[in-house]
Formats: sequence, structure tokens, C-alpha cells
Amino acid sequence: MALFDEVTMTDSGNDSESGHSSSVGTRTGINSNLNGITGRNNASSSSSSSLTSLTAGGRLAKLLAREQELIKTLEELSREIEQLEQAPEEGENAKANGGGEEEGAEEEGDDLEEFEAPAWCVPIKANVMTYDWDSLAAECQFDVILMDPPWQLATHAPTRGVAIAYQQLPDICIEELPVPKLSSNGFIFIWVINNKYARAFDLMRKWGYSYVDDITWVKQTVNRRMAKGHGYYLQHAKETCLVGKKGEDPPNCRHSIGSDVIFSERRGQSQKPEELYEMIEELVPNGRYLEIFGRKNNLRDYWVTVGNEL
Repeated sequence: MALFDEVTMTDSGNDSESGHSSSVGTRTGINSNLNGITGRNNASSSSSSSLTSLTAGGRLAKLLAREQELIKTLEELSREIEQLEQAPEEGENAKANGGGEEEGAEEEGDDLEEFEAPAWCVPIKANVMTYDWDSLAAECQFDVILMDPPWQLATHAPTRGVAIAYQQLPDICIEELPVPKLSSNGFIFIWVINNKYARAFDLMRKWGYSYVDDITWVKQTVNRRMAKGHGYYLQHAKETCLVGKKGEDPPNCRHSIGSDVIFSERRGQSQKPEELYEMIEELVPNGRYLEIFGRKNNLRDYWVTVGNEL
């Protein structure tokens, strides 16, 4: 009986030891699995962080590239604005010797001191109000007369801060010019401002001309964009030249030439586009041309130019 008990106890002890070893092995395996899972989780977390970093880096690179594009665009816009600001200011009415448009102008930036007159021009420096027009009329009857009168602005018309740096003439003074004596047949071209259309038509009739056409000059900047000037209700981007005719067509007169719209860069104060002179010379080839209220920049071969700054 004691022997049985001893054997039983021994077996029982062995079983207990075996169970303990099995339990320890099981816990060791579980711990190993947990460690493996933890390692994978850590690796996954590290990989996710790396992907997040790569994504953020890519976005940052794109934003920096976009920033450089915007900086370049702003620099281009700044250069363009600087060019526009340096462009000659628009003349808006005439001096007594040169004419212009309605709203006035700042001082002219052109340096005329070094200006060289064309070889075959005929400049006459004189005050147009006191000049001996009778002597000129006796010498020559003109086929074309061009003028850019220094129209006087109405006292209620604001200048919107633009300096008026020239002498203006009342309508009555312009009307008294002896234009009828200077031409028996031919054309007259008159630059006009917005509030003087009716007056310009009256002057043409008084001088014996009938209105036949008009020319529009659309002003452009150095970048070939529309150049907008000052205006009371609308910004002005054009000037108009009325065309009148008296008597018969001048010799060699041509019809249907050119266009009634000129697209040309605005230049110095009171300077009108060269295209108008070319149009006149094409309309009446080898004609006798007279410009009143002319300036140095208006001098042209085979033209007689009268003004007080020649």
C-alpha cells in the first residue's frame, strides 16, 4: 500500500512538473507572438510615418514651385506697369501752336532741342492770330489744310488733376482765321474734342466746307494695348479728325484710299499719328499742304507749317 502510494505520488509529481513546463512553454509562445505583432505594428507605424513625410514633402515642393511661378508673374506685371508709367503722357488739348485733346496734358517729355527739320519742309514761325495770311494766300492756294486747334475747355469741365500747360483760344479767335483765303478747292482736316463737335461743324460751314468724312485715331501704348486717357464719364482712348471738302477735287485726287480708323501709339504732347499725314498725301498726291498750329514734331517734307514754336 505504501509502495502504491509512493508510485502514485511520484507519477503525480511528474504530471505536475510536465504541466508546469507545458504552461511555461505556452506563455513563452504567446509572448513571442505578442512581440512579433508589436514589431509588425511598430514597422507599420514607421512605414506610415515615412509615407506621410513623403506626401508632405511632395506638397511642399509643389507649393514652392507655385510660389516661384507667382513671383515671376508679379515681376512681369511690375515691369509692364513701369513701362506704362514711363510712356509719354497723353496730351489732351492743343497749345496755341500745336493742338491736342480735351482734358489737358502734362509737360511733354520729348526733347526737341536736337530736332532736325526735314530738308524740304517750309516752317513759318509765327503767331497764327497775327500772321500775315494774305501774303501767304497770294503766294499759294492749298489743296489740303490740316489744323489741331487749341480748343478752350468749358469753365465747368473739370480737368481731373491734369495740368493745363498751354494757351487755349476762344472759339471766336479760331473762327477769325482767314481759312477761306487759303484755299479755293480742296480738303480741310480738323482735330476736334468731345464738346466741340458742333462748333467744328459750324466752322467748316463758315469757311465754305461741307462735311464729308471723319477719321478716328485709337490710341495704343508701347505694348500695343489700348491707351486710356482722362474723361468725365468714360475714359477716352481715341481722338477724332473731321474732314471737309470745298469746291472741286484737287488735281490727282484719289478716292477710297486707306481706312477711317488709325491704330497708332500715342507719343508726346499734341503729337498726332504719322498715318494721317500719309493718308493725306495718298489722297492728294503731290499736293500743296498747309498745317496750322504746327510744332517742330509736325514738320514734314513738302508741307508748309505755321506755328509759334518752330
